Amino acid sequence: MKFARTSARLLFAVLLSALPTAIAAPPFASATAANTIAQACGTPLAAAEIDHIVALSNVSTLPASPSLERLEDEVARHQEITEILVRHRDWRGLFSIGLDAVESTAVMPMQRDPDSFGDRDWAHALSSDLLRRYLVNLHAEFTGAPVDPHWAQYFTMSKQCDSPPAEVAMRGYNAHLTVDLAYAVAEAQTKQTHVADFYRIVDSIALQADTIIDRTRDVYSADLGPMWRFYVLGEGLDRLVGEDAGSEALLRAADSGYNTVTLAHGFALQDPRTAPMAETSIASLHESVGGAIGVLSDLGGL
Repeated sequence: MKFARTSARLLFAVLLSALPTAIAAPPFASATAANTIAQACGTPLAAAEIDHIVALSNVSTLPASPSLERLEDEVARHQEITEILVRHRDWRGLFSIGLDAVESTAVMPMQRDPDSFGDRDWAHALSSDLLRRYLVNLHAEFTGAPVDPHWAQYFTMSKQCDSPPAEVAMRGYNAHLTVDLAYAVAEAQTKQTHVADFYRIVDSIALQADTIIDRTRDVYSADLGPMWRFYVLGEGLDRLVGEDAGSEALLRAADSGYNTVTLAHGFALQDPRTAPMAETSIASLHESVGGAIGVLSDLGGL
């Protein structure tokens, strides 16, 4: 069984993100806690670099309302964070490097073009909220605060240096695209009139797939190509079913198109009558994709 071609679009939609709440940075409780924050796979970060990441990821210092100005600030901050992580080959940058690539080459050129969208305010709000969600979790990771469960898996694996780095990266994309994007769609109050703009963003990102793959390979020696082919062409899905990892949620997403499923989740989250079911479905799909990534990795697919 193969993933619908439209699934490629969402997978490359690795560029929008954000949470509307800020997490205050607690003081480090101990030297052990500080060392844990400083050390992932790669070389340790200096205290000044950690402080800088904490300041950059503090969303409470951003403009309160979604706007192009706020999005520009978020993207610039994330770029600085990515540069620090990449300099140390810190595995917490395995997702950031691809996100930064797609923001600079696909998302922001469209966001700055007044003719790109039917509703520019909505487009700015969607991309801003999605990026803020990741910044909030980066802030939590580097202050020792609780991280959202779907991001905790990624940050935990970034410290397990015997894991394939491509698998670690894909855990980040799973959190970003399966969970955060659905909630960003809801937060932006997406309507049917915004659907064309949604796919316009996703299509533009699909064109930058090679940039994500190349940058990740060049810096981290991690080949995302096999997993990209898994999403785009469905390669390996039959192997997952044979390993009892092809869950109903994953198969449904494959049939319908991953981006379409996530968009539907975002619509459902906006209605109190369907929101609880949507939350359950999002969690189930995130778990299914995570299981699939793990099995493919064990089978040598990453």
